Amino acid sequence: MADIQTYPTVKRQISLPNDIETIPQLNEFIDTVAEEIGLDMPLTMSLNLALEEAVVNVMEYAYPPGSKETLQIEMGSDGEQLTFIISDHGVPFDPTKQAEADTTLSVEERAIGGLGIHLVRQIMDVISYERIDGFNVLTLKKKLLTT
Repeated sequence: MADIQTYPTVKRQISLPNDIETIPQLNEFIDTVAEEIGLDMPLTMSLNLALEEAVVNVMEYAYPPGSKETLQIEMGSDGEQLTFIISDHGVPFDPTKQAEADTTLSVEERAIGGLGIHLVRQIMDVISYERIDGFNVLTLKKKLLTT
């Protein structure tokens, strides 16, 4: 019987201003936690892509242009699953309600938008949204262990 890799339990968080110039800080945060947990490079790269898509959408659409706001990204691992929670107090928006992108259409035929959430859906195992006390709370989960 093969050994099942176990991962350490961790919990970290970062606050970022709603400025896409700070995305390298998000990537560094994810890379550091991934290294601490012992994730492989392909999974780390996928997580970076999914989180970057979700966070950039918040930065671009949650607040009026020019406003100086922050968003919180919490990351936790229980050893079997990674959980990322993105919180902001911007305009209410539930990305999980967005229609699936029709990737069978050509670029010219496809409606603008929707590919970011499509990508996040492809990478993450669970995506959920809640509006809690004036905050958008987007939760993304990725299983670390396969059965």
